[in-house]
Amino acid sequence: MSQPSASTPSTTTSSAGRSPRSDRGKPRVSLAIATAFGLGYLPKAPGTWGSLGGIVLAMIPYWLLSLAAPPGTEIVSYSLLSGPEVQPLILFQMILTVIVALIGVWSAHRAAMYWSARDPQKVVIDEVSGQHLALLLGGFWPWHAVPATSPWTNFYTDHPVLWANHPLGGSSPLVSPNWKYLLLGFILFRVFDIWKPFPARQAESLPGGLGIMADDWIAGIYAALGLWIARAVGL
Repeated sequence: MSQPSASTPSTTTSSAGRSPRSDRGKPRVSLAIATAFGLGYLPKAPGTWGSLGGIVLAMIPYWLLSLAAPPGTEIVSYSLLSGPEVQPLILFQMILTVIVALIGVWSAHRAAMYWSARDPQKVVIDEVSGQHLALLLGGFWPWHAVPATSPWTNFYTDHPVLWANHPLGGSSPLVSPNWKYLLLGFILFRVFDIWKPFPARQAESLPGGLGIMADDWIAGIYAALGLWIARAVGL
């Protein structure tokens, strides 16, 4: 039996299953963000998991306020504007929306380059961003803590749907962050994300990470309109 020459490289199982690309130049931070810190690796419908991540993102300001509220306070909702100033937590939501959108474009582009795919299924930061946008534009605004002795407390807590002055005139319903509202926003966004009505499907042709993210933003806008229509008809 002939023996292999000394110049012939031996191939082991471990080295055969490992590509140089996976060992060197792996954009770990970009992949972590693009997959929503692992949600994109979950089996079966990673986009659904990404949408659930968007709901969590929308709830973060409320959770932070609940943790920071001193004892003896009630959490009640308020209008988009309080006088001429935007409420601080709503401003936080808006800034969060912009940050997630920008970092999503960057990370999605790098992930697509790394996996050599136009829109990798593992990339779900677009669903996170789109779902968050749907809830924000759909009227899911942070809540406000008031003393339990406030004369407004009973009114707010006894009326889960409040009517307050709209910035553009007239009146607009404000909805508490209940599970029905979140579920409806989730369903609407998933429907429009899969359906991709105009111009969502056309937006997929945009270059790089922008094309990955833009169609979900459009789906989020459609879902937000659906939420406003649902409240307008009393659902």
